[in-house]
Amino acid sequence: MTIRSRHGLRALVTRPREEAAELAAALAARGIDAIVEPLMEIHYRTEPAPDLSGAQAVLCTSANGVRALARLSAERGVPVLAVGDATAARARHEGFASVASAGGAVEDLVRLARERLRAERGRLVHVAGSIVAGDLAGALGEAGFAVERLVLYEARPVAALGAATARALAAGLIDYALFFSPRTASVFARVAERAGLAEALHTTVAVSISPAADAALGPLRFRARHVVAAPNQPALLAVLDTLLAARRPEPAR
Repeated sequence: MTIRSRHGLRALVTRPREEAAELAAALAARGIDAIVEPLMEIHYRTEPAPDLSGAQAVLCTSANGVRALARLSAERGVPVLAVGDATAARARHEGFASVASAGGAVEDLVRLARERLRAERGRLVHVAGSIVAGDLAGALGEAGFAVERLVLYEARPVAALGAATARALAAGLIDYALFFSPRTASVFARVAERAGLAEALHTTVAVSISPAADAALGPLRFRARHVVAAPNQPALLAVLDTLLAARRPEPAR
């Protein structure tokens, strides 16, 4: 899927399609065509509804976790602590009544949980995928919390880039490549090398949401690589705004 802008710049969006629509619209507003090429396919589990009785809060480290929980459970009264604003927004959209955002990464969610919750008030339920980043349960366990991890979805990496995206990269037609997780960046590095594109990225600027995501790109030779100041979409867009401003010619005097 490509959302067309007026100015001809293009950005590769590697997020799952459910996560890409808002970002694609924000890019279009900046004159950038969004080429949506999900590198992970989300597969939701279909087991019986999870038992949330006695849980004092649900911890969600991704919007996909929120979607997975909402598909399986009609419970909306349990408080939700979300890793970031996008995950919190999805929880509110799904009808959860009490939602708080940690505004960042897993360590921020640990801090929020320790500030707002008490270990003696009941277990915490971490809604997660089959692969998780960080040790949320371990960090909270050190503070005395009992954390139950519920695996409700699986993010499976794609085997290859789509043909149109591979051609656009090979032809130097993609100006920016955006990476929102170390795992996605690692998948891109693998499929790009498999497609013979490792040396074809000299016209593309990589923008990664964390140092770990940037490191997962390995030796790929982008024109430039940037890491955002905070692990969220607004910070990534702020980097793009800076890069776009640098492209504009100075006004004639």
